[in-house]
Amino acid sequence: MSQFDVIIIGSGFGGAVTACRLAEKGMKVLVLERGRRWKRQEFPSVTNQDYIWDRHRPEKRNGWFDFRVFKDMTVVQGAGVGGGSLVYANISIEARDELFNQGWPPEITVRELRPYYDRVTKMLTLCKLPANQLTRRFQIMKEGAEKLGYGDRFRALDIAITFDPEFSYDRPDPFNYANSKPWINAHGIEQGTCVHCGNCDLGCPTGARNTLDLNYIPQAEKHGAEVRPLHLVDCITPEGNSGYRVDFERIENGALIPGYETARRVIVAAGSMGSTELLLRCRDQHKTLLQLSPFLGCNWSSNGDFLTPAFHDPAHRISPTQGPTITSAIDFLDGIVDNQQFFIEDGGFPPVLNNFLQEQLQRRHPNPLIEAVYEWLRQKLGEKIRDSDPLGHAMPWFSQGIDSADGRLYLRRSWLTPWQRHMDLKWDIKRSQYVIEAIIKMHARLAEATGGVAAVPPTWTLFKNLVTPHPLGGCNMGISSENGVVDHRGEVFRYKNLYVADGSIVPEAIGLNPSKTIAALAERIADLM
Repeated sequence: MSQFDVIIIGSGFGGAVTACRLAEKGMKVLVLERGRRWKRQEFPSVTNQDYIWDRHRPEKRNGWFDFRVFKDMTVVQGAGVGGGSLVYANISIEARDELFNQGWPPEITVRELRPYYDRVTKMLTLCKLPANQLTRRFQIMKEGAEKLGYGDRFRALDIAITFDPEFSYDRPDPFNYANSKPWINAHGIEQGTCVHCGNCDLGCPTGARNTLDLNYIPQAEKHGAEVRPLHLVDCITPEGNSGYRVDFERIENGALIPGYETARRVIVAAGSMGSTELLLRCRDQHKTLLQLSPFLGCNWSSNGDFLTPAFHDPAHRISPTQGPTITSAIDFLDGIVDNQQFFIEDGGFPPVLNNFLQEQLQRRHPNPLIEAVYEWLRQKLGEKIRDSDPLGHAMPWFSQGIDSADGRLYLRRSWLTPWQRHMDLKWDIKRSQYVIEAIIKMHARLAEATGGVAAVPPTWTLFKNLVTPHPLGGCNMGISSENGVVDHRGEVFRYKNLYVADGSIVPEAIGLNPSKTIAALAERIADLM
């Protein structure tokens, strides 16, 4: 007899959504998440600690970012309850209608996804950057689009952030966290309003970002779901007609403790990298899911991510460390430029140095004399540090694009440790190079039009290496096991009641931020279950 109706592996845009909706249906739900349940005061933006997740020794280092470094590609992921929502740039945008015309099961259309997109919009309380709070990056994007004749392609984007209508860059010390206004969201969780501190990717110190741990997950728990952080799933094994056994190791006191649970249904939602690796190990290493599709691992995509920094005269202040990470875009997904499809966005990055100095100032010293000096420094330097901007003249141009989605994830043996298997990526840039080059050319044109000089990273010019925070594919949706791993409902071919619900089921590049489409697909999977 299974203890749970459903076990969900992962708590990102697939796992959190399915946990919420299935718990609302009255199912007994268990969520196993490899990362921590982060508290606001523990974020790297506040503590300047625990940046890295070490997949080789997670019991020793279980931090915020998981970097997967392959030969020609580096993948960046989040680790924690809330999954990718902890580290993403808050953008929640729907895929273009034409995307679903080919490469997807016929059941997946914009019309079919419409009600699920709407549910995501409501749960994440999406909005646009208020007109009275436009960042300099937003203004440069608009200026560049208009100067190149693409003004009609520029638009503000929906973002999962709560803003204070009265916030102003003109107020004294605007980025001080104390300016954030507390509020209680629809799920009974206290949040704050945005003070444009720029720390989105490192954890919002004010709680203004509407991440999944503040909405879908507490809603799931309100209906009885159990969330267990620091649980690393190793294997899934069918148990006759009664369901599946899920083996894991939990991190406790710096050690890995083995355990398992059983359920009638299992949803794998560990992201493109995590879900694909788990199923590859179940098929090729543990031999528990031998009938998994030979298509497993295929058609992996980096979603065409690229960043080109541009530099302006130092007197031209842009301040990329201030404001939400991304707020606007110029849409070229119709292929009008060089017959390539891509999406240009303004970019920002967190004020890591400022965070460190602020954290040092906030430390209390037991010696009253030294503490008095610290207090004087807080009063004299606090605002100056928050307002400092050593890279204030830099403009990061972001983008996504429709790449060839022809990567393949697989398990390999190392000659140094032949008894172990490591996931690797076969990635040939040749077919995807055209869209990247078109993106770079547009970045350079936009930079020049706005008075900057683009500096294409040498990782591309010399080595053709890429970095992506938006990995897609590996457990693709298909019509049969010949061209996919799961069907349109997310159910794994040949394995009843085993599902995948995350970015790994997306069968091709989306060309823009994929989180809303992943969440909508998860909403649909839960609805049909």
